[in-house]
Amino acid sequence: MTDQRLYFMLQRSAHHLRIAADRRCMAAAGVTTAQLGALFVIQDQPGVTQQDLAAVLGQRESAITAMVSRLVEAGLITKRAHPRQYRASALELTAAGTKALHLVRPAIDSFNADMRAVIGPDEFEITANALRKLADWQS
Repeated sequence: MTDQRLYFMLQRSAHHLRIAADRRCMAAAGVTTAQLGALFVIQDQPGVTQQDLAAVLGQRESAITAMVSRLVEAGLITKRAHPRQYRASALELTAAGTKALHLVRPAIDSFNADMRAVIGPDEFEITANALRKLADWQS
């Protein structure tokens, strides 16, 4: 019988995958997957505010504030006064941040290839689409 505890299985899988992906990303570029997500958003939206970064990542602003501080300390991003929002900071990648994204790409590609091998290429796409729907679901 198929396990009907989908939420439990999603939580367990997410925990296992995050730990495995974090190990690979840390080894490749010294960043966690959470930090990597922030770096990708900042790369795609130069000058993004912390508030907007929190919204895109689905995180609390307090968690983003701590992460941004760590990324600034690591020299991966810079903060500067936002040109249009008085109290906001604009976030930008540094050369080191761009290099970290470049270094981590093979680890991400390898991780995705390993997941495809475990569940099969067709199931990988079906699973990715189903997870997108769940992420966008408003319960």
